[in-house]
Amino acid sequence: MDIISLIKQRLTETYDLHRRYVNPQFVRVLEVIGFNRNYTSAKGAYLIDEEGREVLDFLAGFGVFNIGRNHPLVAQVLRSMLESGMPSLVQMDAGAVSGLLAEALAGLAPGNLDAVFFTNSGTEGVEGALKFARQATGKSKVVYCERGFHGLTLGALSVNGNEEFRGRNEPLLPGCIPVPFNDLEALASALSGRDVAAFIVEPIQGKGVFIPDDDYLPGVRRLCDEYGALLIADEVQTGFGRTGRMFALNHWNVVPDLLVVSKALSGGYIPIGAIIMKREIHSKVFDSMDRCFAHSNTFGQNDLAMAAGLATLHVLEHENLIERSARVGEYLVNGLKDLASRYELLHEIRGKGLMIGIQFGAPGTFTLKTAWKLLHKMNEDLFCQMITIPLLEKHNILTQVAGHGLDTLKILPPLIIDNAEADCFLDAMDKVLKDAHKFPGSAWTTVKNLGLRTAKTV
Repeated sequence: MDIISLIKQRLTETYDLHRRYVNPQFVRVLEVIGFNRNYTSAKGAYLIDEEGREVLDFLAGFGVFNIGRNHPLVAQVLRSMLESGMPSLVQMDAGAVSGLLAEALAGLAPGNLDAVFFTNSGTEGVEGALKFARQATGKSKVVYCERGFHGLTLGALSVNGNEEFRGRNEPLLPGCIPVPFNDLEALASALSGRDVAAFIVEPIQGKGVFIPDDDYLPGVRRLCDEYGALLIADEVQTGFGRTGRMFALNHWNVVPDLLVVSKALSGGYIPIGAIIMKREIHSKVFDSMDRCFAHSNTFGQNDLAMAAGLATLHVLEHENLIERSARVGEYLVNGLKDLASRYELLHEIRGKGLMIGIQFGAPGTFTLKTAWKLLHKMNEDLFCQMITIPLLEKHNILTQVAGHGLDTLKILPPLIIDNAEADCFLDAMDKVLKDAHKFPGSAWTTVKNLGLRTAKTV
C-alpha cells in the first residue's frame, strides 16, 4: 500500500470526506472563517498548504508540538523502534521502554512524585487521577475551578468549569464543587468539611491564560494539607517547558500529590499521557496482587509512545527549549505590551513562557465603542475573529481564540521559535490591529458579514 500516493490522489476530497463521515459542523466552521486550507507538510514551526504557502503555527496543535512538528530525532527513534521488531503490549509482562520513561518522568517531576501510570490522553489522565484520589482517601467529593478545563469525558467533564461543554450532559459525577480560580478563601470554605478527596487545578488556566497571584498555589498546597485533601495538578497544556519551566508549578515551588501530563510528551507523534504521583497514593490503589489491575488500559504503555516520550525529553534538554521558551516568551510579551500601549482595543497581556493570552476589551473612542457593542450584541465571540482571520489570510499565521465569550486570543507557538518568528508575529499583529482601529473599515465589515453568515447557518 502506497499511503502517500493515496493521500495525494484524494487530497482535494479531504473536506468532503470529513463532511460525510467525520464532523460536518466543524467543516462548516472552518469554511465560514476561511481556515479550510489543505496542509500537505509540516516542519518545525511551519505548516505548508497545498498552494505552497508557509504558515507560522502559533497554535501548535493546542500545545502538542512544543519541540516543533516532525522533529527528526523523534522520527529516527520511532523508525529504530519499528525496525527493531521489539515486542510491544505483551500485557502479561513489564515493558522495558515504559520503565525507562517512568524513571525519566519521576526524575523531572517536582518533589517526591515517583510512581507513574501511563495513559493515552490528558482527559484519561484526569479520569485516572480522580479515581486514585477517591480510592486513596476514601472520600468522594472533588473541588475544581470555574473556567478550568480538564477534558470532555464524563468524569473529567464533571470538574470542567465551562458551561458550554457541560450542557446536555447533566447529571454529571456527584459531589463536584466549583470555586473561583485564585480565591483561597473560597477554597478553604469548600475544603472545611474535611470530606473532599481532592482539589484539581491548572496552575495557569488554559481558557484565557489566567495566571494566579504568587501566593495562590502555595496557599492551595497549605489548605489541602490542612483539610486532608489531595492536590491534583493538571499540567496537560502547561507541562514540558510551555511556561518557561519544566512544569508550571515550578514557578511557585509547589509539589502536588498527583501530576497529570500529556499533549507535548510524544513530540506530537503518538497519543500519550501520564499521571505522576506519590508512591503512597499509588500503593493505596494497587494495594495487593489481586488489585494489580485496579486501573488499567490497553495502549497506555505501547513501545512507540514510550520511545517518543524519551526522545522528546531528550530534545527538550539538549536543545535548551525550556530556556528558549522563557526568553522568547518574555520578548513576545514585551512586544505585545508595547502594542497595547498604542492600541486601545488591546487591554492586557498575560503570559509565562510561550503560553500567552492577548486580552481585548471595549475601547474608549465613541465610534469604536459603538462598533464594539453592536458586534457583541450580534455575537459575543465574533471580535477575536477580526484578529485570527486576517492573521491567517493576510499574514499566514495560525492562532486560536482562547475560549467562549472571553475576547482573548491565545498563542501557543512551538518552543523552537526565536526572535525572528516573534517579530513576524508582532509585525502582523501591528498591521491587524491598525486595521481593527479603523471604523468604518474593511475589518469590521468582514467580521459583521461573518456574524450574519453564521446566524443564517445555525
